[in-house]
Amino acid sequence: PQRSDYFDKLRQRMVQHQLRNRGIADERVLQAMGTVPREEFVSKGAQGDAYEDCPLPIGFGQTISQPFTVACQCEALQLQANERVLEVGTGSGYAAAVLSHLAKEVYTVERVPKLATQARATLRRLGYANVHVFSTDGTLGLPAHSPFDGIVVTAGGSQLPQPFLEQLAMGGRIVMPIGEYLGSQMMYRFTKLPDELHVENLGGFAFVPLIGRYGWD
Repeated sequence: PQRSDYFDKLRQRMVQHQLRNRGIADERVLQAMGTVPREEFVSKGAQGDAYEDCPLPIGFGQTISQPFTVACQCEALQLQANERVLEVGTGSGYAAAVLSHLAKEVYTVERVPKLATQARATLRRLGYANVHVFSTDGTLGLPAHSPFDGIVVTAGGSQLPQPFLEQLAMGGRIVMPIGEYLGSQMMYRFTKLPDELHVENLGGFAFVPLIGRYGWD
């Protein structure tokens, strides 16, 4: 109990200082971030740093995004609770766990099979029954489970993959970092309207490259 109290305190401090104080205003996102045990989604040796404002190793040469980035992407999706969401880039499953509090169903794709297996086991152990983990090329989306009300991409691409647009419901939103250079992107929100694709620039971020047929090789 003592250990979980310790992490609870760190988690609430993270929500206040890293999220609320930096402009994250969606109360549902703040509550979700204050609920999900991030320490369960990082490598054992990194658990003490689970609530620091930085990326952390999760094994297999991959990292978990800093909490602020996760909160930004979740807030940008503008979820109400009844949506089906596609996440591209499961990693350890942390962002999917946060999304599970915000949407009805979360479908998440990870290209590293061992990481997908690990994330699936962690999410199951922690009771996130509305998260479905797949291991495939995330840039292809998941056509069998579309349409999606929201699509969030946790890696940076050079352009918006066509399959995402095709699998997005009318009125749905895609939140994705896009940039011409590796390691430096702008976060965009694309909203699918009957006669146009509405595009908003949400500011600069740095993400790992999106790998796949519609990403970087």
